[in-house]
Order: sequence, then C-alpha cells, then structure tokens
Amino acid sequence: MSATDLARLHLDAALTEAKSKHVASEAVLRAMLGLVIDKYLETRAVHDVQSELRFVADNCDPDTDHAFMRP
Repeated sequence: MSATDLARLHLDAALTEAKSKHVASEAVLRAMLGLVIDKYLETRAVHDVQSELRFVADNCDPDTDHAFMRP
C-alpha cells in the first residue's frame, strides 16, 4: 500500500463519517489541511511549508501542463 493509498483510505473514511454526522465535507477538508500544516510545522521551517503549499497551489489545475513535465 502506498502513502497515497493510505491517506486516501483515511480521507474517504473521514468524509463518509462527516456525511453521516451532517458535517460539511468542505469543513472537514479545511480542518484536515490545517492539521497537515500543523504537523509539517513540527519538523519543517515555515518558509519550507509555504513553499510546499505554493507548489501544490500552482500545480493543482489538472488541465494545465506543468513546468516540471516533459513532452
């Protein structure tokens, strides 16, 4: 099982539980993002976490070719 598979398993479980408890999925996703950032900050510098977040934000459009992709 990959790290992505493991994370997806827990994310899906959290969203399923949220739905059953009438908690908005957007609220759960925002909370999880905050928790991930908090966990990153335990071992990484603020500028490093900011850089990671910028990279993800800059490359989140699935319809855009990214600078790091080769033809």
